[in-house]
Amino acid sequence: MSDGSDAVLARLTRLHPKIIDLSLGRVERLLARLGHPEAALPPVVHVAGTNGKGSLIAFLRAMLEAAGQRVHVYTSPHLVRFHERVRLAGSLIEEAELLALLEECEAANGEEPITYFEITTAAAFLAFARTPADYLLLETGLGGRLDATNVVAQPRLTAITPVSMDHMQYLGNSLAEIAGEKAGILKPGVACVVGEQMPEAQEVIAARGEVVGAPIFLAGRDWAWRQEHERLVIDCGGESAIVLPLPCLGGRHQLANAAHAVACMAHLADIAVGPDHMAQGLQSVEWPARLQKLSRGPLFEALGEGWQVWLDGGHNGAAGRALAETLAAGPGNGEAPLHLVFGMLNTKTSDAFLEPFAGLAESLMAVAIPGEAASLSAEEAAAAARGVGLQATTAENVPMAVRQIAEAHPPDGPPGRILICGSLYLAGQVLRDHG
Repeated sequence: MSDGSDAVLARLTRLHPKIIDLSLGRVERLLARLGHPEAALPPVVHVAGTNGKGSLIAFLRAMLEAAGQRVHVYTSPHLVRFHERVRLAGSLIEEAELLALLEECEAANGEEPITYFEITTAAAFLAFARTPADYLLLETGLGGRLDATNVVAQPRLTAITPVSMDHMQYLGNSLAEIAGEKAGILKPGVACVVGEQMPEAQEVIAARGEVVGAPIFLAGRDWAWRQEHERLVIDCGGESAIVLPLPCLGGRHQLANAAHAVACMAHLADIAVGPDHMAQGLQSVEWPARLQKLSRGPLFEALGEGWQVWLDGGHNGAAGRALAETLAAGPGNGEAPLHLVFGMLNTKTSDAFLEPFAGLAESLMAVAIPGEAASLSAEEAAAAARGVGLQATTAENVPMAVRQIAEAHPPDGPPGRILICGSLYLAGQVLRDHG
């Protein structure tokens, strides 16, 4: 049975003809009518970037909570239920509270144009302002400069994760333009901890910091990390490096995200988050659909013993490279045959995501994302895969794709690995049905 909030959320999508229309005017108008909750938030850590925003926030939350801090979190999109976007002092928002907040914002807005993300962000700010917490970890929805979250005038800290080519139709057609939009979250006197960047993006972010008067702490210049055997070593410019266990999230990109979180902690000097808390956070962090290993559900009915099924929502070139690099070395048996189940929105650059898997994946089953009007058709997704040299066929849905992979596998061959990938929306469907 659907929640009452679902009906309100459906109505809110009809208040603006566009899903995305980057601007601050509409959300500022609504927040004024609501009494400016954005001015009554706990200390904010504002995070922008292309890849790794959610993972960075997940690490920050785990470390802060290990130190006994009460933490609000705002992320998007959700995988299964909207409630995932709003975490109040450690717990997902309850249905009754969410429904009341959405109706309050709907009444205050009336019939005036406002996007779904803008009005739901206003509802989240009401929740965050009314519930005591020590920190709010705030993820931008898209870009930064004109993102609805950028109404926070004086965050405690900002962070920018790696910037790459994505959402070009909204943010610009060059890495410099996109980095400039992300750097729009910089505020005078507020430190920004910047993750690993291509030189073009790093130059833009550093220049924006100079103009705004925001101290910039760049990966590779002001802080650095390395892996030493089974340890993550982070040098934040102090007398000694911080040595921690490897995080429980797999892949080199997650080592970088974990180190970025540690570097951010070095600039939150008003709290005592020590190495023990950081270590606990790295070992306990959870972030679904980021190279998540599935262990049960109907998908496994068609597979023999020893098969692995992995799920990831990455959807751009940088995510494809990180995934392919990780899967080439593991996880599990890196020699096991790798098969992809792939679906993607038509707003993404499929060839950039898929190219790193050429020569690594033995086959690809293309599917359309259920319920998504902007999904590539299975035929379009398969054609994109063939275009980069992958052996691709189509399937009606994810379960059928898994069954076709199993049926084509040699009966006496070693168990294989399946990666379901290409979209957070596809990942959400899989978790809803099979997680």
